[in-house]
Amino acid sequence: VGGPDEFDVAIDFTEPRSVVNNVAILAEMKRNVVIGTTGWYDRLPEVRSIVTAAGIGCVWGSNFSVGVQMFLRLVRAAAMLAHETPEYDVMVHEWHHRRKKDSPSGTAISIANVIVDEMQRKNHIATEAQHEAIDPSALHVSSTRGGEVVGRHIVTLDSPFDTIDLVHNAKNRSGFAHGALLAAGWVAGRTGFHDFTDIFPEIRAPHS
Repeated sequence: VGGPDEFDVAIDFTEPRSVVNNVAILAEMKRNVVIGTTGWYDRLPEVRSIVTAAGIGCVWGSNFSVGVQMFLRLVRAAAMLAHETPEYDVMVHEWHHRRKKDSPSGTAISIANVIVDEMQRKNHIATEAQHEAIDPSALHVSSTRGGEVVGRHIVTLDSPFDTIDLVHNAKNRSGFAHGALLAAGWVAGRTGFHDFTDIFPEIRAPHS
């Protein structure tokens, strides 16, 4: 049986305040890492700097579910269509269990960023409750916390004529583990700081 430091890639699903320290320890050990924790992105430049200086490999992401990565691509296509169809307004809502510490979820922010990237009339994200008429250029991202909801994200496109809902509903947490293991296999032996969404096509269809 190997010792506790005999591994190639660590997988971090801890808590936001631990991420920087965990990466610093792994950098000293020259071990690669997959970061599935969310809520630490205000310190992303610091983590990137640690990874780059140490010459290790890191894959980070707001959601390691393969289904969510597919969902993000569907959302991008929908946002492109909504951009060309001004009758449709767009909004995002997410549900998570009562123990989740960050709000909105990292996945909701990733979804929102995709929409803002594709819709010129939506140029910023509003995550707080709106107590008056919302700025038309704001993309409203709202959250609910309660119960045991693993994760549910909905993108709504609404017009005077109809409503389109795009929904991703996580049935359990095994999908996140599956994606993290795929990422760990990909980053083993590699260096650099990688967003899971960017490398997902390569992970999904690896070259032989």
